[in-house]
Amino acid sequence: MNDTHPTLCIPELIRILMDLKGLTWKEAWSVTQRTVAYTNHTVLPEALEKWSLELMQKLLPRHVEIIELIDEELINTIVSEHGTADCDLLEKKLKEMRILENVDLPPTYAKFKKDEELEDSKKDEKIEDSKKDVKAVDEEIEPKKKPLEEKKKASPKPPKLVRMANLCVVGGHAVNGVAEIHSEIVKDEVFNTFYKLWPKKFQNKTNGVTPRRWIRFCNPDLSSILTKWIGTEDWVLNTEKLAELRQYADDEDLQTQWRQAKRSNKLRVVSFIKERTGYSVSPDAMFDIQVKRIHEYKRQLMNILGIVYRYKKMKEMSASKRKAKFVPRVCMFGGKAFATYVQAKRIVKFITDVGETVNHDPSVGDLLKVIFVPDYNVSVAELLIPASELSQHISTAGMEASGTSNMKFAMNGSILIGTLDGANVEIREEVGADNFFLFGAEAHEIAGLRQERAEGKFVPDPRFEEVKEFVRSGVFGSYNYDDLIGSLEGNEGFGRADYFLVGKDFPSYIECQEKVDEAYRDQKKWTRMSILNTAGSSKFSSDRTIHEYAKDIWNINPVELQ
Repeated sequence: MNDTHPTLCIPELIRILMDLKGLTWKEAWSVTQRTVAYTNHTVLPEALEKWSLELMQKLLPRHVEIIELIDEELINTIVSEHGTADCDLLEKKLKEMRILENVDLPPTYAKFKKDEELEDSKKDEKIEDSKKDVKAVDEEIEPKKKPLEEKKKASPKPPKLVRMANLCVVGGHAVNGVAEIHSEIVKDEVFNTFYKLWPKKFQNKTNGVTPRRWIRFCNPDLSSILTKWIGTEDWVLNTEKLAELRQYADDEDLQTQWRQAKRSNKLRVVSFIKERTGYSVSPDAMFDIQVKRIHEYKRQLMNILGIVYRYKKMKEMSASKRKAKFVPRVCMFGGKAFATYVQAKRIVKFITDVGETVNHDPSVGDLLKVIFVPDYNVSVAELLIPASELSQHISTAGMEASGTSNMKFAMNGSILIGTLDGANVEIREEVGADNFFLFGAEAHEIAGLRQERAEGKFVPDPRFEEVKEFVRSGVFGSYNYDDLIGSLEGNEGFGRADYFLVGKDFPSYIECQEKVDEAYRDQKKWTRMSILNTAGSSKFSSDRTIHEYAKDIWNINPVELQ
């Protein structure tokens, strides 16, 4: 089960086995648990779905009956594990782990509930008796006043929900994350109580992408070079052979061919951009690309604010100083924003407004261009990724489960700038720390940094304040960006307080971008880094991932074709 969307396959399989095939509950439950497994793809709460129990009862009454049986099975396990001696602990565990949220315990446990309620009732009686005694004393001291008639509004009952993620964990024989750091977060935070109950159920399966599409098909120029220098085309099926490139990373002939292939891919993108946007960009500039869903945690906002800072500094310099200080860049964005995700739409609007200003500024010229690629899709990715020289994977640490575009870019010799998040951690390990531009807070620091913000202790960097003020000056048009920039300000409140820590990581980010410029000026060094990214990407083939799933989760063996 990929995320919680297909969770209904659990009660549906049980329904088929019991109602149509005649198996007992015990048999059907055993078969189902051995059949299904759960892959968690994100820690974002909106993906850990909770469905309305009332709606499900109307639409799928039999499935709800089965889910109630599974919930009762889970309650049995929790009670067996923790006992009934410590009622507070048991209640805490049930509240955290049950599949049904805000639903009374089943009849089997009514006695436990009654005992609990009886204790609560006795406590309430003692409190009431105490109140009466105090009231009697008060009335002796002061004459009784006529009370005001107040209508107490009964607080609405919380909705009854089905926690689909909990159902997945309980119903499956395995639970896995999709990158090493993500799988640790799944165990330590998202499903910690379940991990303590069933530690052997949890494992990691780092994502992968197919080299057939993401090198061989979309980058034929690079593919020819790989085949020539490795000596065989077997790398297409056995990506471990890509590691053989390491021995040639400083070879001048390979470096020349490598740069020629990259330039050929860049020229295709130059034509594409002209056709789609009307903007002319230089193939001699660095191609700096961030393509992914538009989401605050992916921090396209930090990227564009970094570009705004770069533009501001350019405008403050003479033409000669500007040219000496900055490497020419074409900064590209692509991705879809969910229809009702207003903040994501604002980010897209901001990027296009910045592009409109920067791209028509003759004083900057080819030193900086900002392109939002319209209608981004896989076909566009197959064009952009082979041409990329720097790719941005800059999510708030601990929030990106894995990412796969980072793998595609690395395979094509693009150098990554990013945080220690998702598969970035493993990519950096494989390609070498010297061939990855790292910045930002780490996952274990995030909760503390948010707490620091809530307590009003965060002091923003002057450069961050400077760039926000520049945006508000109206240089990018008349649109009011208060709601967008306001999300980065304040210490608390919905849509405020910079939850994704753009301000915290911004100084580290722009300093890291200065290192990028410095490295790019030395094209021999940059090309070596690019070659080592491709050479270190073999782990991220989907072939390896699928073999691991087959061996550790699906329990199937490969069939050799004769």
